[in-house]
Amino acid sequence: MPDTSPFRERVTRLLRQVDPAIMVLLAAVLADLAVLLPAATDGVGMPLVDLIPLPGILLLAACAVTGRSRPVFAGWSGACVLGANSVLINFTDAPTFSTLLPETSFAECVAGLLLVYYCARSAPAAIAVVTISALVTAEVATAVLRDAGVHILQLAGMGVALLVVAVVPGARARQGIGDGALGTLLRQQWLLVGVLALALFLDASIVLSGPDVDLVMIVPAIAAVVLALRGVNHPFSHAFGISGVIAATTMLALLTRADRYVSLGGVPVAVTASGMVVTALLVRLESPRRAVTAIATLSAAVAVGTVVQVVTFIQPFTHYDRRFQLLQGLAVTAALLLGISVAIGLFLRARDSERKTTVEAAVAEAQTAERMALARELHDVVAHHVTGIVVQAQAVRIVAEQNPHVVADSLGQIETAGTEALAAMRRLVRSMRGETGDAAAAAGEQPGPGEQATTDLDADLRKLATSAVHGVPVQLDVDVPQGLPQEVARSALRIVQEALTNVSKHATGASAAWATVRGETDAGGPDESGRALLHIRVADDGEPGEPGPLAAVGGYGLVGMRERVELLGGTLTADRHGGGWVVEAWLPLQGDEESQ
Repeated sequence: MPDTSPFRERVTRLLRQVDPAIMVLLAAVLADLAVLLPAATDGVGMPLVDLIPLPGILLLAACAVTGRSRPVFAGWSGACVLGANSVLINFTDAPTFSTLLPETSFAECVAGLLLVYYCARSAPAAIAVVTISALVTAEVATAVLRDAGVHILQLAGMGVALLVVAVVPGARARQGIGDGALGTLLRQQWLLVGVLALALFLDASIVLSGPDVDLVMIVPAIAAVVLALRGVNHPFSHAFGISGVIAATTMLALLTRADRYVSLGGVPVAVTASGMVVTALLVRLESPRRAVTAIATLSAAVAVGTVVQVVTFIQPFTHYDRRFQLLQGLAVTAALLLGISVAIGLFLRARDSERKTTVEAAVAEAQTAERMALARELHDVVAHHVTGIVVQAQAVRIVAEQNPHVVADSLGQIETAGTEALAAMRRLVRSMRGETGDAAAAAGEQPGPGEQATTDLDADLRKLATSAVHGVPVQLDVDVPQGLPQEVARSALRIVQEALTNVSKHATGASAAWATVRGETDAGGPDESGRALLHIRVADDGEPGEPGPLAAVGGYGLVGMRERVELLGGTLTADRHGGGWVVEAWLPLQGDEESQ
């Protein structure tokens, strides 16, 4: 298994916990900086006066980050920060700019929405209503103190729309309704969400600073971002969708005479970013022929749209053609962006290939380790039965001369013990298929933790529950059938041990775990075969982390569990349930060999 440095593990664990909402907030802060910094150094008005709102913006963003764990405290703190910042702006006459709400920056809008969402999701109902009301009051005071000049009904309409956008998802999360495919996609692709959100904020700052007619360019920007996000796993068809968006952008610009983006190639920043993302994904995931076809279509759409807009909106000078110079510069820029996108796609494709090879090697190593553990158990199981056979044979030889009638009974017992030994051996010997005698000799190494099992599964499970979960209490429900085969008992112990170990390692904030080991004689197993089964179920109430786009190769305990269960003819599932995970296994109490 490949070595992973502690630093890389810590970084990977941190990246897995990144919230896509925080990435959007970070993009909003960067967009505010992109607006405020140039304004503060343009030589208009007092120097640096445009940066007066920045500390309040950063404090409000910090409140939004805190709101994930402490929504009420963060909500009230955010309301106070927003009000104080508005008073400071009013006192100093610092200039502000409008976004979704009048005279409210991008980061302030996003932070307010997050604070409302966190309160609606986690705070008690009555307290959530009061806290959200305080945030709404602070925003109304902001519009008044910053002299927004917006009619109260217009402000109320925009505010109610944003409240619905924040409160409805929060209420759904409070009721335990799942996020769905889009929510899962956003959590897994948080980095992509942040980049595209930043592009959208930049587009908003561009069109809001121009005539109202330029606002139509936000529509294709949003459409391109949605297509890029939905095309993460299937970029080919979505590439043609973005090509259509680029064509529609050109038509909108011509119909409305919106020339804001001519110097940028005629397309919004978000459309350009979405095209680059889809190009990189095409190179990464699709075959060369399909990738070339889709990229050529995208490039043609961009080229035609750019030429049409430049020729329409840019007038040539007397002595030289300004349009030719602009098109020449845009062509060089487009070629550079295309090269960057293709290079990123090739890098990701090579990394995926390397990761696939590494994962396959690690899985094979985990399977081999599990098979060697089963081989050691094979020795213990067979030795147990054979020892009984030898003892009974020795006893028969001693008493045969004095009481010949004992021989028949003893031979029957020896036959039963031999049959049981053969059945156990046939189940476990599957793990040694293809191995040589040298590999069997390797089983003499020292057994790892948890392999020093006794013949009492009930006692082993209770000992495991009190010593192996590092402080997380375990509630046991054990009803072990009589005459449980030793290989099944040992496998059950190992499965419970591995599942509880995963609770201690990966279930963030877990306060309890439940382990059930019971015999079942009905058709309750997933195969519905009606066989006698041993049902194993381990659950927790933690919050498992989601694998992020930079997730490193981790442990393979689940691979080992599945390998062991399949070798015994059983099934294993691991699914998310509520806040934590549930691991279930069904082991047949009688193998195929025994039934035959």
